[in-house]
Amino acid sequence: MLLYPNIDPVAISLGAVKVHWYGIMYLIGFASAWLLGRARAKKAGWTTEQIDDVIFFAAMGIVIGGRVGYVLFYNFPGLISNPLVLFKIWQGGMSFHGGLVGVLVSMFLFARKYQYGFFHVTDFIAPLVPIGLCAGRIGNFINGELWGKPTEFFLGVLVPGLSGGARHPSNLYEAALEGAVLFVILWVYSNKPRPLMAVSGLFLLMYGLFRFLLEFVRLPDAQLGYLAFDWLTMGQVLTIPMLMAGGFIIIKAYQKRDTE
Repeated sequence: MLLYPNIDPVAISLGAVKVHWYGIMYLIGFASAWLLGRARAKKAGWTTEQIDDVIFFAAMGIVIGGRVGYVLFYNFPGLISNPLVLFKIWQGGMSFHGGLVGVLVSMFLFARKYQYGFFHVTDFIAPLVPIGLCAGRIGNFINGELWGKPTEFFLGVLVPGLSGGARHPSNLYEAALEGAVLFVILWVYSNKPRPLMAVSGLFLLMYGLFRFLLEFVRLPDAQLGYLAFDWLTMGQVLTIPMLMAGGFIIIKAYQKRDTE
């Protein structure tokens, strides 16, 4: 068993100005996507200006979509009682699935601006995303949130203030699978010519698979609990369409290539 190090979520404090580790993790995610995008720009025929632009569009989609998605999916009663809760970002609450929708909308707008095909853009940006996901989950670990169920597994973490013994560090599991492992899969797969849409489909399929499985060891959000069967979570419900869409897109991508 491991003991949670109880890290201060504030990385830098200068009087009234406080820089949180979670915010730094977001910056690491955006910076890594920018650097990786620049590394692949020439091969994909993109300019450095387009890389700068696509990261800006994606950042707006993540922040706006992530916040709106969290409130809609996980705190809808709070939104109904007080619509201003949407803007209380200092209270925390971001949703990956909401961020995904936000990014898809922003990529559509970016594609229109540069007259690219939508999947041409999403195939390029998909391998740039997982490092940011990894950083975000590490931020959850530092904040001491999104713990898993009690466990006797040797990687279990004893968290001060939480009863029930050691917990699955589901935040770190997600950092590893949805972040590091997914990055390697997408980066290697996309390094060779693939049918249009295939990289985007693989992202949806693999993220959906990892997230669905990890929800079995992660505790559901306290305000929602399990939605059905004493195991089905909101995260799984939102992930099922990703699995279906990812599989469908990959099949269509290879069917289209074979008929061309």
